[in-house]
Amino acid sequence: MILRTAMAAVLLSACLFAQIPAATPTKDAGVNRAVLLDKPEVRVLRVEIDPGATRSMHTHDDVRSHLFLPIAGSIELTMGSAKPVPALIGQSYYMEKGTPHGFKNTGATKAIVYEVFVRDAAPAANQAAR
Repeated sequence: MILRTAMAAVLLSACLFAQIPAATPTKDAGVNRAVLLDKPEVRVLRVEIDPGATRSMHTHDDVRSHLFLPIAGSIELTMGSAKPVPALIGQSYYMEKGTPHGFKNTGATKAIVYEVFVRDAAPAANQAAR
């Protein structure tokens, strides 16, 4: 029974992890991202940050707003001209279109963030065609 349960858990894990998109490098060394969802209304990324790596200050001018959601690790987040703050796991950080921001992994292990980008709604004609 225990062996069957363990094998089922291993098989389930293999299936789940096989579905997770691989992260690809960004222009910042040690910062990789995977697109989890890309729809006209919303885009979701998983960002992996190696220890000591920094995502340079940047903006997103193609979205209405964006959520920064730390999942694992120690992250320092800078938004606009404010001083960097610890981005706490389980918290959400909201940014309007064009808000300059950057982040750094201040820990000794890989950090992971989900970023959710809300786009302007697709025009009515495009929505009707779906």
